[in-house]
Amino acid sequence: MEKKSPENKLIWTNNLRVLATISVILLHVSGQILIQYGKVSDFVWWTGNLFDSFVRFCVPVFVMLTGALLLPKAYEIGEFLKKRFLRIILPFLFWSVVYIVFTYYVKLTPNHEMSRLEIITWSLDLLRSGTSPHLWYIYMIIGIYLITPIISKWAQNCKENEIIYFLIIWLAALILNQPILERYITDIDVSYFSDFIGYLVLGYYLSVKTFKYNKITINIIAILLILIGVIITIAGTYYLTNRDGKFNQYFYGYMTLNTLMVSAGIFVVFKNLNSNKSSKIIDFISKYSYGIYLVHVLVLFYLSKIGMDFSFMNPIFSIPLVTLLCLALSTLIIYAVNKLPYGKYISG
Repeated sequence: MEKKSPENKLIWTNNLRVLATISVILLHVSGQILIQYGKVSDFVWWTGNLFDSFVRFCVPVFVMLTGALLLPKAYEIGEFLKKRFLRIILPFLFWSVVYIVFTYYVKLTPNHEMSRLEIITWSLDLLRSGTSPHLWYIYMIIGIYLITPIISKWAQNCKENEIIYFLIIWLAALILNQPILERYITDIDVSYFSDFIGYLVLGYYLSVKTFKYNKITINIIAILLILIGVIITIAGTYYLTNRDGKFNQYFYGYMTLNTLMVSAGIFVVFKNLNSNKSSKIIDFISKYSYGIYLVHVLVLFYLSKIGMDFSFMNPIFSIPLVTLLCLALSTLIIYAVNKLPYGKYISG
């Protein structure tokens, strides 16, 4: 397997991280449409479905980037927890508190009074699973980070066929966990190979793997994976939603074959771009991408309050426009927080 230089890897991973960051915001803008199936016109719903289906790769790609950037390095557990783990924990705790305050003062009815004990209990209850729905990702990535110092040593010292062996079992577990195949599931426990850890290992493997085909051929295969995966997502979501009479998000799942195909394809295409030039804007957004993820839901809420959501104009234009506006405002907020005393520890 090939070892990329840190400089080259940084450029394409920065580009891909920014794409994933924008895609997360776009996903949340267009997602507001999908749950309104039957309440909005077919044109509006289909627009939301098209946009959302194209960006379902965002979360898997974030995990794959974590694998590509962290697994090639050796860590002492103490050093890793101090330098890497704290960098995600402190901003997460700060913004969790922000969302608690936001939820209490904005979303709870003004007439709903709570005692101090009730507020503390309610706050701790929120912290258990996330003070905002999008923070589920941070809980997942914390688990990924906890195993990273261990799995990184395995990845660096094992043979290629051992990584392939892991990925094959992960893929088999992913396939067997699909509802249509539930009747064929045995009592064999493959949970050790399940969920997002597979994306972590896949990201590492694809980042260091040298394929025997030329880049043009690899890119054609990757683009075909993307197109087939997106088409399955679009058509499958419409079929299930139309059948059920309400939005069915099965094909939007991150542990589906169609999402895996798109995620792997996007990852490989960006790796093969192999750009030697770095954009200052891309680097700027990439630097603050974690904070942008943490704050963007708050920004979208207040944009919606002033009428800036998918409905203020034709959704073909409003969805990307609101996405870019949210990106700009979120970046400015995180940049401003970062400039405060000790702000770099909590901004993200």
